Amino acid sequence: MEGSVIHLDLDTFFVSVERLENVSLRDRPVIIGGGDRGVVAACSYEARRFGVHSAMPMKMARMRCPEAIVLRGDMDRYSRYSRLITEIIASRAPVYEKSSIDEFYLDVTGMDRFIGASKWAGELRDYIIKESGLPISMGLSVNKTVSKVATGEAKPCGRLRIEPGSERPFLAPLPVQRIPMIGSKTTQTLNQLGVQRIQTLQQMPMEMLVQVFGKNGKNIWERANGIDRSKVEPYLERKQISTEETFDEDTMDIEFIRRKLIDMTTEVAGKLR
Repeated sequence: MEGSVIHLDLDTFFVSVERLENVSLRDRPVIIGGGDRGVVAACSYEARRFGVHSAMPMKMARMRCPEAIVLRGDMDRYSRYSRLITEIIASRAPVYEKSSIDEFYLDVTGMDRFIGASKWAGELRDYIIKESGLPISMGLSVNKTVSKVATGEAKPCGRLRIEPGSERPFLAPLPVQRIPMIGSKTTQTLNQLGVQRIQTLQQMPMEMLVQVFGKNGKNIWERANGIDRSKVEPYLERKQISTEETFDEDTMDIEFIRRKLIDMTTEVAGKLR
C-alpha cells in the first residue's frame, strides 16, 4: 500500500502569533530577534521582500529593512499556541510527528479507503485555522520529503496534494535547495557543478553524487527522485527545557555572569514547576 503523509507548517509562526494579539502588526514588516548581536528568529513575508531571513544577524536585518517593527519575542506564548495545535492534531491523527515548534508530519496511510486522505487533511487544516486563528500550510503526498516540499510551494496558507506517481515531475523544475536535506554548502557545491534544478539531479547517475558527497550523495539522489523511506515517528513530549541570552557586548565580568546564571536557572526552574 502506498503511503499518505501530510506535512503541516504554521506560516511565519512567531509573527502570526504576535499579529493575533496585536492587529496593528498586520501587513507590516516584522522582525523577531534579539539585539544587534543576536540573529533573526523569525520575520514576516513583508520583511522577506527586503532580503531579511531567519538566522540573519539582526544588525544586517535592520539595515536591509529599517522600517521593520522589531520584537524580542515571547517563547512562552509561542509554546502555548504550539501546544494548542499539537493537542488538536493529537486528538484526530492516528500517528503524528512534531518535528519542530511549528511543523508536523501525519501518517494517514489507508485513509483513502474511508473518507479520503485529502478530504480529511483539508478538514483538519480548516479546523486548526478556526480554533487557533493562525495560518497554516499543508502538503500531502506518498512520503515526508515530497510533502514538505509541497507545503513550501503551497505557502502562504495554502494546500497542495501531489498525486502518487507524479513526484518526479513535480520536483523537477524546482531549485535544488528546495530538497529539505540540502543546505547552503551543498547547494553551493551543486551550483559549482552546474546543477541548479532538481531535474538535473534526477538525470545524474547516483554514483557521481556519491563520489562528491559520500554516503549522503545517495540520499540526495533518492530525494531528488521523490524517494524517501523515512517513517513518521510518533511524537513524545520534549524532555529538555532551556533558556538562553545573547549579551550586547562581550564580557569577562564574573560577577555579572554569575548573576545572569542565577536568573536563567530561576527561569528554567519556574518552567519546570
